[in-house]
Amino acid sequence: MLDLVAVREGGTVAEALQIALRTAQHADALGFARYWLAEHHNMAGIASSATAVLVGHIAGGTQRIRVGSGGVMLPNHAPLVVAEAFGTLAELYPGRIDLGLGRAPGTDPLTMRALRRDRLETADDFPRDVAELQRLLAPAQPGQRLVATPGAGTNVPIWLLGSSLFSAQLAAERGLPYAFASHFAPRLLLQAIDLYRRLFKPSATLAKPYVVIGVPVIAAPSDEEAQFLASSTYQRVLGILTGDRRLLLPPVENFAAQLNPAEAEAVNDFLAAAVIGGPETVQAGLARLAQATRADEFMLVSDVFDPALRLRSLDITAAARNALAESLRAPA
Repeated sequence: MLDLVAVREGGTVAEALQIALRTAQHADALGFARYWLAEHHNMAGIASSATAVLVGHIAGGTQRIRVGSGGVMLPNHAPLVVAEAFGTLAELYPGRIDLGLGRAPGTDPLTMRALRRDRLETADDFPRDVAELQRLLAPAQPGQRLVATPGAGTNVPIWLLGSSLFSAQLAAERGLPYAFASHFAPRLLLQAIDLYRRLFKPSATLAKPYVVIGVPVIAAPSDEEAQFLASSTYQRVLGILTGDRRLLLPPVENFAAQLNPAEAEAVNDFLAAAVIGGPETVQAGLARLAQATRADEFMLVSDVFDPALRLRSLDITAAARNALAESLRAPA
């Protein structure tokens, strides 16, 4: 699961952080494989800006589930600092920390300058920084002058994240697992994962390609209720598309019907990979995505305004996932 730690209308940042921990604990109990936090800055409705701090908080409050970044926007940070932060997390929570890396700013130009991203970047910067992180998290070599402490020898798993072909190709060349951001940019999904699989080179990290795709999911006992709850997501997406970012808003009856044709098309394109509905609809939607992408994992994103109904959505989705897995195992 991927969590942006949404701040709800009428709520506080502290409450958003508490909801994130409760959600992670619920996902842990449901048997989810991992819980990732996204890095964004200067956005009133998102409380996951200090990603490494939040990863530690969630890992400390859960038992089994892997916790990581989805992702750290590497151009915002020095690789040594990232290695030390995630190396510390790996020492505190052995075998449970993931390091997902992206190359987008995760913010606006003003905030980029505040993050000291004021130099002109080149296409070589991100691959070079990824390679440096790999060296810093690997066992220190004789004569190595720059050593991350903590960090060296922890071999924190590195994932490359992206919504374009650039990261797909880099992940393939480096033999790293790849996560595609289809939860907000699904247009190149099939092209990117096909490119990744075709170009993949086995590495000491990974023998064969491993693909995770982002999937917005809102599940409820009925399709009608799920569509109602999804109106919070529709409002958030419309705000992103129009530059009017707000806190996570409560659901609105018949919100989709109130959109003009251009708005409806834009929201639908943004959420083309979404699965929204009752139990049968969710199972069918997950089955379609599994067949189309052959993804190894789905990274669920679930922006439901009511925290209790968000947990219920995860329950329904987990049951649909289990039913789908059973159907795939059943003899033909």
